[in-house]
Amino acid sequence: MSEECNQSCGTCGEECTDRKVDFSEQPHELSKIKKVIGVVSGKGGVGKSMVTSLMAVIMKRKGYNTAILDADITGPSIPKAFGLNQKAKSNELGLFPLTTKTGIEVMSINLLLENETDPVVWRGPIIANTVKQFWTDVIWGDVDYMFVDMPPGTGDVPLTVFQSLPVDGIIIVTSPQELVAMIVTKAVKMAKMMKIPVLGLVENMSYFQCPDCDKKHYLFGESRIEEVAKQHGIEVVAKMPIDSSLAGACDKGLIELFDNTWLDHLAELLEKNTEENTKENGEQKMKIAVASDNGMVSGHFGHCENFMIYDTVDGKVVKSEAVPNPGHKPGFLPVFLNDQGVKVIISGGMGGGAVDIFNEKNIEVITGAQGKAADLVNSYLLGELVSTGSVCHEHQHHDECGE
Repeated sequence: MSEECNQSCGTCGEECTDRKVDFSEQPHELSKIKKVIGVVSGKGGVGKSMVTSLMAVIMKRKGYNTAILDADITGPSIPKAFGLNQKAKSNELGLFPLTTKTGIEVMSINLLLENETDPVVWRGPIIANTVKQFWTDVIWGDVDYMFVDMPPGTGDVPLTVFQSLPVDGIIIVTSPQELVAMIVTKAVKMAKMMKIPVLGLVENMSYFQCPDCDKKHYLFGESRIEEVAKQHGIEVVAKMPIDSSLAGACDKGLIELFDNTWLDHLAELLEKNTEENTKENGEQKMKIAVASDNGMVSGHFGHCENFMIYDTVDGKVVKSEAVPNPGHKPGFLPVFLNDQGVKVIISGGMGGGAVDIFNEKNIEVITGAQGKAADLVNSYLLGELVSTGSVCHEHQHHDECGE
């Protein structure tokens, strides 16, 4: 500490052993956010927002409560990808995020502007303060994974996010162009300066795969991403192709319906960390759904009135809710329940097609059940409920049972 020190560290540019500045901000008192993952890029136009959206969708499908904080104030694109065109509401408690079709919470500046095409012509400090307010003033509720879509570069907003939010790690999105080494290096160095781990590199637009011959064409030249990753001791977790169907899904606001495996490895890494933390905390969580009619298990899965969904912790039911059957069509209901985070489905009868889809998604199927929905869930948790393997073959119930 120098003799001229006035002990006002917030206005000081000197480094000293007594310098203790805490820029961290607390979330809203009604928010409970477990993991914060930043998605960054050194330059614009590489698909950072698309990766953010896909990761939120994938983790939601795996049963986690997910949210997106759109910190790209001057170039917000998250609402468009999810088809959100309503305006966010608030009351005396705070600001409420919008919820997508599958339950992902989103807050973006476009949800507050009168016209979504209005430009945000603000200086850096105002933009950075807005991002902080998205953290402190928004009532996020219970969130397992919050993905923060940051603007490109290493300016005010990334610095604010890294200093103010408890970021658990970042995903760097890049492209195969020659200047990638310099851009990635800048992002990695900033993360190291802020002592935030880099979870991995995602190379977008890595190649184009011909739909006729399946041959891969490297439109931007051979990638150097592996070499760059090795230099910094980080992992390439995904190489995403140029895919017009994905771009179309984003443009139509239907990204939640897009299915792919490109980011599965990254999702598994995040999930593994979550499972390890869950075990350390002594909690095992699971969602169980029962196809039901008036509180009783339904004999026909696809034709039930609603799905009773039970949240369990350490083998005990802590919450239950009735979710109305959204309507049946081939293959829809298994995907719908998977998006709700269900890991076990209990029903009286079920079509073979639905059983196959549940099996593909690693959701346990219990068929042939009879009785009250709540009793069946407790029997399952005690290890007393066994599936008969009953499959509905009746022609008149073909659609109703989810085939």
